[in-house]
Amino acid sequence: MEDVGVGRDVDLKAAGAELLPEDSDGRRGLRLGGWQIQSCNRPILTSLAFQQWEEKLGTSHLPEMVFGESYLCLLHVESGTKIHFNAFDALKGWKQEALPPVEVPAAAKWKFRSKPFQQVILDYDYTFTTPYCGSETIELNQEKITTENECSNLCWEDCDERIDLAALSSKEPILFYDEVILYEDELADNGVSLLTVKVRVMPSGWFLLLRYWLRVDGVLMRLRDTRMYCAFNDQNATCVVLRESCWREATFQSLSAKGFPSDSAAYGDPSAISNRLPVIKHNTQRLKILSK
Repeated sequence: MEDVGVGRDVDLKAAGAELLPEDSDGRRGLRLGGWQIQSCNRPILTSLAFQQWEEKLGTSHLPEMVFGESYLCLLHVESGTKIHFNAFDALKGWKQEALPPVEVPAAAKWKFRSKPFQQVILDYDYTFTTPYCGSETIELNQEKITTENECSNLCWEDCDERIDLAALSSKEPILFYDEVILYEDELADNGVSLLTVKVRVMPSGWFLLLRYWLRVDGVLMRLRDTRMYCAFNDQNATCVVLRESCWREATFQSLSAKGFPSDSAAYGDPSAISNRLPVIKHNTQRLKILSK
């Protein structure tokens, strides 16, 4: 899903998909299988909007690049259930979790290099790690009940069922795909903190990956992935969404002790090295959506 786009007309027609009109604001998507799936890629926040976000979130720190108007939204039309992803809610999760700051040897260099009023004070989680796994809205008769953090009013149930990633790698045509960057920070040139969400729609269903990726050069790597999958079926039947969340983490020191490279340049692609990072936490849940 490196590029953004839609599938071939013949595949869209065969699946019964209806493309949504793409507008000047960057919104695009399609309707299929009782779902309306829409993404939007917009520029980073302006300076004024940035300040407003700091006030709303009660912080004086935000990532360098916040794509505040970008989002991914999946709406189950019949039930009004909406699953959506945006930077503001993700940063609310960061603020609420408030992990201790990662110790960085380079921090002393940052301070020596800075003027007094520019000193880096590591008294907050400057990595912007978030437990966020999506936001949910239920639209019933024009009224909206919204949950804007990781906790949900929808009935997610723990389960043993796993998303079949091997089946998702089949040759099934891709009808729509997009990647939305929610925020990014280069940690003063000492690594990367990146939150993105990718979506892929096939004739059989939709699949998405919400990924928080952190690399503090020479110190730590952290990966928090949330995957969701929903198979299309009869619109009168119960719709099931599977959600898997996995937190992986390792220090450069521990990887080096296992014989893996200690050079940060070897860890540019989280997909390529995710299996090297030990699992800290993993859980799988299921959401049953009933039609009205």
